[in-house]
Amino acid sequence: MAATTATAMNPTPSATPAPDLAALKTKQQAAWTSGNYAIIGTTLQIVGEELCEALDLKSGSKVLDVAAGNGMASLAAARRWCEVTSTDYVPALLERGRARATAEGMEIEFREADAENLPFADNSFDSVISTFGVMFTPNQDKAAAELLRVCKPNGSIGLANWTPDGFIGQVFKTLGKYLPPPAGAKSPALWGTRGRLGEMFDAGASSVKAQPRLFNFRYRSPDHFLDVFKTYYGPVLKAFAALDAGKQEELRNDLHALLVRMNRATNGSLVVPSEYLEVVITKR
Repeated sequence: MAATTATAMNPTPSATPAPDLAALKTKQQAAWTSGNYAIIGTTLQIVGEELCEALDLKSGSKVLDVAAGNGMASLAAARRWCEVTSTDYVPALLERGRARATAEGMEIEFREADAENLPFADNSFDSVISTFGVMFTPNQDKAAAELLRVCKPNGSIGLANWTPDGFIGQVFKTLGKYLPPPAGAKSPALWGTRGRLGEMFDAGASSVKAQPRLFNFRYRSPDHFLDVFKTYYGPVLKAFAALDAGKQEELRNDLHALLVRMNRATNGSLVVPSEYLEVVITKR
């Protein structure tokens, strides 16, 4: 899942005073509770599968999925016979994940948890994973430290993070034109850069490998994509709700133009490649 408002995706760090992170988190949680991110998360399933392959997960491994949304990476790990704990701070998304696991006959433990304050002992898991989830935490350094803390020595941390210049990065930049990010807030897109990953993980890792990948958003049309995201993707839903009718129309037109510009389909449908960084970290 993702855990921030749509307005915080400007990838340039600010030199202004630090924002009220507690207030920002409350606002973000409300955004992700609105809509129904599970509709979006289900379409991203292939990313979870590919991340688990990149980690070379072994059956019987203890795996923690952080900011798991409706459990796409959790399910991928469970399909490899791992012992999976799936966490998120939005209870409704955990319920969606639980329903998916039940339907597929997978045994997964679901627990409500804040990515910045994980309720697990040090060195508890062989692998810790997050797909487009932990990158949206307000306190990035604290979240990264928590991933390292609960991972066993020589264990692995696997992340899938949108990049600043990829399609989703451009979507959030567009939203930021209408609703500027909170002063001093670090961009989630920094998790999609090797430099920021090094700042957060190099001291606690024996290796940090980052590989650019592409996920293809496939929808019936640009209008279909916009309708789905306005209805189900909390940050976009909230962004439109915060604007008056005139600004809503301008925002929709800007997003539509972005979709048309990046669309590689030629039959009237939508196929937009979106770059993300596939990250595999080995803890010291």
